[in-house]
Amino acid sequence: MAIPDYQEIMLPLLKFAGDKKEHSIREAIEHISQVFNLSEDEKRELLPSGQQTIITNRTAWARTYLKMAGLLDSPKRSYFRITDLGLNVLKQNPTEINSKYLEQFPGFVEFKTIKKPDAEKKSIIQSTQVEGTPRESIEENIQKLKDDLGGDLIIKIKQSSPEFFERLVVDLLLKMGYGGSQKEAGEAIGKSGDEGIDGIIKEDKLGLDTIYIQAKRWDGTVGRPEIQKFIGALQMKGAKKGIFITASNFSKEAKESVDMTGSTKIVLIDGELLVNLMIQNDVGVSKIASYEIKQIDSDYFSEE
Repeated sequence: MAIPDYQEIMLPLLKFAGDKKEHSIREAIEHISQVFNLSEDEKRELLPSGQQTIITNRTAWARTYLKMAGLLDSPKRSYFRITDLGLNVLKQNPTEINSKYLEQFPGFVEFKTIKKPDAEKKSIIQSTQVEGTPRESIEENIQKLKDDLGGDLIIKIKQSSPEFFERLVVDLLLKMGYGGSQKEAGEAIGKSGDEGIDGIIKEDKLGLDTIYIQAKRWDGTVGRPEIQKFIGALQMKGAKKGIFITASNFSKEAKESVDMTGSTKIVLIDGELLVNLMIQNDVGVSKIASYEIKQIDSDYFSEE
């Protein structure tokens, strides 16, 4: 069964609180998961940021909306209970509760229109039927921007020269904590290929171990022969670690070759992972805006 949106969760959540007991948000998440027969995979499915499960986020938002409407309150941090108004709503036996339904309660209207110009109050809720929560919408849009940026980066990389690609690899590895100085790293990987190896870089700034590098700015898929050549070169040098970086992708057979290298550890970085690492480490990109998402600090307001 698909993960319910936060509006679908509202009525089951209010019914769950109908026993007039205090409940934790964790109990609510487990109950909602049972009501909607969510599988273990669905319960573990994360938001685009990877920092919270979708069902946790949607249950929390359902609770927030019910609370702002006055149907629930929070006696202490991470707990909630039903109010008299909430009990009256349950007595009416509604078939569903959603954002449109909650517009009848002044507290919810105030919550949705606070600090907005009068002209905007005519459209209190424009996303009544939107499946995702506000946080989901933000994260999905951020992910879309990242995907678009990644696509643009791939185009730029493939239009660059092999020499530029080598410098890009050096910059990325240094930003990720590998190598010593820019000069040392550049000299290591900038040398011409040697039996399937493009260069060597320190595993850390102290040079406790070395990693052999293969960097290919290819348009086509990297297949098993190229990986086997790299593996052979590593074995000839008695190397234990290698990184094969390409702007394209690896075939299934190439990936399987890596899985059979035994004691030699090889990491494959394809175009998709490459641009993600570039974005994460600010290589070839610059920040144009930064946003913070904040929430109430319940401990601050506790008078116990």
